[in-house]
Amino acid sequence: MSLTAYLAYFLAGYTGLTVAFFMLSAVTPKAGFVARALASYISLMICAAYGAIASIVLRIVGHGQIAQWTTARAFKYVMAFTTGITFEVDDPNKYLETVRPAVFIGNHQTELDVLMLGCMFPKYCSVTAKKNLKKVPVLGWYMSLSGTVFIDRASSKNARDAMAGAAEEIQRRKQSVYMFPEGTRSYAKEPGLLPFKKGAFHLAVQAGVPIVPVVAANYSYLLHVKSLVFNSGKIPVKVLDPIPTVGLTPEDVDELTRSTRELMLQEIISLTQKARNQAIPVPASSDTGVIKSSGRDTARSL
Repeated sequence: MSLTAYLAYFLAGYTGLTVAFFMLSAVTPKAGFVARALASYISLMICAAYGAIASIVLRIVGHGQIAQWTTARAFKYVMAFTTGITFEVDDPNKYLETVRPAVFIGNHQTELDVLMLGCMFPKYCSVTAKKNLKKVPVLGWYMSLSGTVFIDRASSKNARDAMAGAAEEIQRRKQSVYMFPEGTRSYAKEPGLLPFKKGAFHLAVQAGVPIVPVVAANYSYLLHVKSLVFNSGKIPVKVLDPIPTVGLTPEDVDELTRSTRELMLQEIISLTQKARNQAIPVPASSDTGVIKSSGRDTARSL
């Protein structure tokens, strides 16, 4: 039996299993969680394969810098079809289209944030990733081909050193990057933010480019992994005003990180209140919400 035949049988079986769980969700809601998880995974794999091919073609024709944008948009539409989930982006001033280069940052809730990127990802932008991901088959090839900005964390003494090479890439290629300053997924049921790492802010200051916060409402009402909840729906996202960094120094990064986090937290609460149509108390905070410098003090993207 040929590889094509094996692939066809696998896809048919996978699709049948996913449809079966969708049908069962009418009886037990937890089956909907399994169905959408399966649909999300196969959607991601299909779009990754498309992205690898698109990256090669776009590099040949001289448009390699939009490879991640076109892959992101493909994922947006595929996920809307297979899971019924999408993010509605509010960008009244069209910062996603006009601000370049920049360091875009956002809150990190679950694996579904990949879809959030699919819905808002600007042209001439790329994610950042650990340098050792270059060696991962398929994924590493796609990242390299599509212009991912790799960060060498292992040999870094602090966030500033880790971002030096990335800052040079941003300036040289006029390429924006997207990062999650929380550094990990929060899986929070209520709106909030984990403490911020300072890597993204060091990067923006070193490159002399603005920071553009992009915040999504807490969407635990649609996806909450611990409760096995995964429903269809729309999640609001808002693009905030760019924060300039020209003239700032490394000594300004702590305050820049703190003030940006506070701004994003207030907007997350506001968006979540509108999405749920109910008042939400502002969470108490006893610290600055900024992680002190360390060898691992770099924001996460993938």
